[in-house]
Amino acid sequence: MPSAPRSRVLAVLLATAAGIVVVDQLTKVWAVAVMQPRIEAGEGPIYLLGPLLRLTYTENSGAAFGFGAGYTWVFTTVAVIVGVVIIRFSRTITSLPWALALGGLLGGLLGNLIDRLTRPPSPGMGSVVDFIGLPNFPIFNVADMSITFASIGMIFLAWRGVPLTDEADDDDADDANDADANDAGEAHDPAAEGER
Repeated sequence: MPSAPRSRVLAVLLATAAGIVVVDQLTKVWAVAVMQPRIEAGEGPIYLLGPLLRLTYTENSGAAFGFGAGYTWVFTTVAVIVGVVIIRFSRTITSLPWALALGGLLGGLLGNLIDRLTRPPSPGMGSVVDFIGLPNFPIFNVADMSITFASIGMIFLAWRGVPLTDEADDDDADDANDADANDAGEAHDPAAEGER
């Protein structure tokens, strides 16, 4: 698979992350404005596909899909660390599929991190807004979906052996450097100059 310029790959990664954050936060604003009052008033969820898909409202202090409730500060710390690693590592990626996957992961992490940093009870300990429901499954949000699909995508890319960077580019650069070094050595080789 041919590689893309690093600037283009970085733009794709950041645009993917930004788009997910925007969609995630806008849908959460809607959920707080519309679904929270509805649920608190006892009106119940909005069913979109009968029992298969519903819109509701809950607040989650744990990880994605409600796991690990009560360890909010741990997930906040992990999200910050992973986000920093992705951003720092993103400049070396030349694979567009990996850029999309990592952008999806970064966007999902940032979407829920914003909730943890800005919502009650305190910065870093805030609860995440969840509002999408499926049968026999924890309530989730757009950020959770993004994290899940990005993780699946990364597993698939790793299974297919898709590299993060184009090794051919690195080999070409090494060969070019070796050639330059050899040319420089020959230019200053006294034996070669004597033969001339």
